[in-house]
Amino acid sequence: MTLRLAVTPGEPAGIGPELLIQHVQAGCDHELVAVASSELLRQRAAQLGLPLQLRALTGSPQPLAPGELTVVDVDCPQTVTPGHLNKANGGYVVACLDSALRLIEQGQCVALVTGPVQKSVINQAGIAFSGHTEYLAAKTGTEQVVMMLASDSLRVALATTHLPLRQVADAITAQRLERIITILVAELQTKFAIRQPTILVAGLNPHAGESGHLGSEEIEIIEPLLTRLRATGLKLLGPLPADTLFTPKWLEQADAVLAMYHDQGLPVLKYQGFGRAANITLGLPIIRTSVDHGTALDLAGSGRGDDGSLTTAIAVAVQMAQSKVSP
Repeated sequence: MTLRLAVTPGEPAGIGPELLIQHVQAGCDHELVAVASSELLRQRAAQLGLPLQLRALTGSPQPLAPGELTVVDVDCPQTVTPGHLNKANGGYVVACLDSALRLIEQGQCVALVTGPVQKSVINQAGIAFSGHTEYLAAKTGTEQVVMMLASDSLRVALATTHLPLRQVADAITAQRLERIITILVAELQTKFAIRQPTILVAGLNPHAGESGHLGSEEIEIIEPLLTRLRATGLKLLGPLPADTLFTPKWLEQADAVLAMYHDQGLPVLKYQGFGRAANITLGLPIIRTSVDHGTALDLAGSGRGDDGSLTTAIAVAVQMAQSKVSP
């Protein structure tokens, strides 16, 4: 079955638009709808010397022929020079997101795949924007979301995301962890078709606190919560020392890892699969995946960008849409 996905290429001066153009050169079994400026896409394709045939959104989803791309046009106020940011185009990025959300709300697209954005430009344009995740949560009225990165062989979710390290311990509460675990389990069940997921839960402190000698959060917060949740039937292993959790002995028996903070879990995943991983926002009423890299302004317009992460983000969005079942 051919699916239709909305794709926002992100910062117009960044690498996002050309990665999408590169990706469709081989065609696609599913219909990708670029929610972006048609003129921008044509200009970037010409700069790269790549063929690009844009078509309108019509009827039922149809596969893409090589070099073909469906587009929902969004006006970009000023001409874009690859690698050169322009705050006058900051609102354009948000307008693309809003248009893509409408396509999903109207049932025309089953998922959203986002390219990298430059937060500073959006804020300089007078729009408060701390990131895709927060923006999409606010637009959809979602109170709690979970960030998870996934490669071909590893899924890592985060209990906290972009916090200074000194604030992490205070953020690790039983209430927060229960919400995160509940969302993670439900999404693995309903969007990844894993009936009874097994989750490895990392401790917060070195050696998972070493019986309280290196910290008490495991004894006072994490272990009591896991014990209570296990009694409801959830398969939760931990708290485990993060320095040995990411080994075959443990990973072979798990469907996902829950890390306590950003740099506890993501360096391992990115070392294992950088450029082939997708960023997934769990807990939203929509399916949203993204690339695992930034705008790469230094590569924009060069044709030297690697679309591996975009390919993974699209593949994961398709997998989630095909696996989606009612909770």
